[in-house]
Amino acid sequence: MPVTKATDADFQTLLETNDKVVVKYYADWCGNCRLFSPKFKRMAEAMQEQGIKFLDVNAETSPEARKLASVTNLPFFAVFRNGELLDTVAASKEEAVAALISRLN
Repeated sequence: MPVTKATDADFQTLLETNDKVVVKYYADWCGNCRLFSPKFKRMAEAMQEQGIKFLDVNAETSPEARKLASVTNLPFFAVFRNGELLDTVAASKEEAVAALISRLN
């Protein structure tokens, strides 16, 4: 399952229509965000059989989606189950994001 770009316009709908969601919050100016993008895409492809939806959200242009996860730093990751925020992490290490995603199982 590829990573889906989400905005404030469709973020809530994506949370409601997918049981398990992983969100990467980023900004265009964020170097670590850009460096993590290929890793995030690889993780999404590796986990496509598990029914987890992976979303990319621009934290600067989607303030409502950003508020839902209380984004403090970038890149910032959040996991949602059944539309509810489960946990977050501000990190650029793949291991930290993998540990966060494992909370969905």
